[in-house]
Amino acid sequence: MKSVKQRFNRKYIPLQYKLLGYFLLFGAIILIVLWVFQSFCLKPLFTMSKSAQVKSGASKISVAIEQNKNIWTTIDNVASYNSLSVDIYESNAGLLFPKYQCSYDNPATRLYLDEHQVYELYSKAKSNNGTYMTVNTNSVSDIARAKLEKLQRALVATEDSVGGSVRFSADYSAENENMIYADIITQSDGSEKFMVITSSITPLSNTIEIIRGQMLLVSIAFILLAVVFSIIVSRHIASPISKTNRAAKKLAEKDYDVNFNAVGYLEVEELNETLNYAKTELAATEKLQQELIANISHDLRTPLTMIKGYAEVMRDIPDENTPENVQVIIDEASRLSTLVSDLLDLSKLQSGALQAEKLDFSLTQSVRDILCRYSKLIEQEGYVITFDCAEEVYINADELRMSQVIYNLVNNAVNHAGADKTVIIRQLVSGDRVRVEVVDHGEGIPADKLPYIWERYYKVDKEHRRGVIGSGLGLSIVKSILDAHGARYGVKSALGKGSTFWFELPVVLKPDSDGENDAAETE
Repeated sequence: MKSVKQRFNRKYIPLQYKLLGYFLLFGAIILIVLWVFQSFCLKPLFTMSKSAQVKSGASKISVAIEQNKNIWTTIDNVASYNSLSVDIYESNAGLLFPKYQCSYDNPATRLYLDEHQVYELYSKAKSNNGTYMTVNTNSVSDIARAKLEKLQRALVATEDSVGGSVRFSADYSAENENMIYADIITQSDGSEKFMVITSSITPLSNTIEIIRGQMLLVSIAFILLAVVFSIIVSRHIASPISKTNRAAKKLAEKDYDVNFNAVGYLEVEELNETLNYAKTELAATEKLQQELIANISHDLRTPLTMIKGYAEVMRDIPDENTPENVQVIIDEASRLSTLVSDLLDLSKLQSGALQAEKLDFSLTQSVRDILCRYSKLIEQEGYVITFDCAEEVYINADELRMSQVIYNLVNNAVNHAGADKTVIIRQLVSGDRVRVEVVDHGEGIPADKLPYIWERYYKVDKEHRRGVIGSGLGLSIVKSILDAHGARYGVKSALGKGSTFWFELPVVLKPDSDGENDAAETE
């Protein structure tokens, strides 16, 4: 398996460059969309918009003609506002007579219709339910050229008379696109009017060419700005992550003084909070691991030293081969065996290898049996161990493992019993649950140390002492067994007053005389 450092050194594309690439790709997509729009969509959209504009203006004029109200004012307003040319004809017996003409269209691109074109539009409108619309592409007609030349001569004459400078020119060879809308309108008195509206779409092609030239300049400027913006933004986004990554590398090298304080956005700050918490936990675990090794070494070394010393004395001095010395060797060997067994049990419990074999048994009697083991301690050392219970209580649990729990809690209380050497075990029943408390009157545990006491070999006072009984792993075993049973447990402690360790489990009804339960476990 590769080391952490080797995994950090893998060659990946840095986030900053990825972000830069994404920003540039996004900018390129925008430019492509703009170019496609200008090249292929601008003209159809402009034509569609102009068509809607012409139809809207024609509708207003038609209403005015039908109602015979403000006809000429309406025509003039609509034509001027929308840059239209409007021609109104009186229809009589199939003949068309010019009635009114108004033009605000560009003279250079305006469509001039001759007589036969007007009649052709009238015929198409007649066959199309009264309206007809088309887009006409034509070169400037002779009539239009003559009118434009006449207009140009008039402007020159105006220039000569006022002494100014007026210039007008037109490209007679250019093709112009014009929108034509024809509408046959029937008035309330039965008379018929024919309306022709024209509007030049040109010089749209020239406009598109100009826009394309501008787009080229805009594209160059946009690319330059996009590169600069992408570099700045990608650095800004990647910088907190890079800072956090550098700190994480130090943490991987067991530098627990490192701080994760990069800011920039919520996700990075939440990640830093998580890593700071992980750093604290890793530092605590590292410290506990070092204490564990030191404590286990001490607990192994001390009995081994005593066994070796007594064995050497018994070998070298025949008179020292006494039952008392042999008992010391046996006791120390038992202590070693207990320590190794507890380590194995704790490892199996935490890995889930030991499964609880739950049966109904008397918790009260189990406590009494365990306290019998302390008779020698009570006689020789003067300890006072009492058990307060009001009734016989049965639980459904693994009897062997629960015996370990009680035994280890009592051992812990004996080790911290205080000057009065008193340990109290209480059995309290409340409803369908039983609570067992183990009380000592020792030095107590500081409030900030309580969360850590269930860790293996954690020492509140940091002074390792050989327990009167036990291996130093008792509370860790207690925690693992109670967790496996789904029990509630905890500790209450006050400095100078002692500690109370407790656990709770559901109770079951007392069995009948034939050994069967009257009822299942009470929920």
